Amino acid sequence: MARAPREESNRLNTPGGGRQPVLPRIKISGDAFGNFAEAFARFMGTARFLAYMTAFVVLWVIINLVGLFGLRWDPYPFILLNLFFSTQASYAAPLILLAQNRQEARDRVQLEQDRRQAAQSRADMDFLAREIASLRMSVGDLATRDYLRTELRTELRSILAELDEDTDEEPRRHDDGQGRRSRSSRESSR
Repeated sequence: MARAPREESNRLNTPGGGRQPVLPRIKISGDAFGNFAEAFARFMGTARFLAYMTAFVVLWVIINLVGLFGLRWDPYPFILLNLFFSTQASYAAPLILLAQNRQEARDRVQLEQDRRQAAQSRADMDFLAREIASLRMSVGDLATRDYLRTELRTELRSILAELDEDTDEEPRRHDDGQGRRSRSSRESSR
């Protein structure tokens, strides 16, 4: 007796097909939501927000205590107002934390860039310090060479001046009185 082939999808040991979601998935950009969270947290930290909230609460309390315009939807213990504040706090806290996390990530990136920049600046300063030291040594050597050249020139000039004086005096010594040199001085100069 042969068995009839079963459909694979009806077997218990086979995973079922993917379920179709009842509600469509909403795709929210992480950056867009993060920007919204930062803007919201930034606004909640302003004096304008505090003034708006104060005006809202005062108006709420006055309307519900006095019954202005015949409206009293939240009598004295203001339970609805407390519910509103609780809801606001439950949304505000995660948004503020998200904004802080994004700021921390930006600060971390900025800190890393600052560290790299500081290391590069330090390397540049070290290089420039070595170059300046090298230039100082070269200038010192150059000054020493210039000083030696000047001293040698001065000494050479004084020696040449002495030699000129000696050559000027020598013909006078060998002069025979009439401006002519003697035969022995002419032979010695050759």
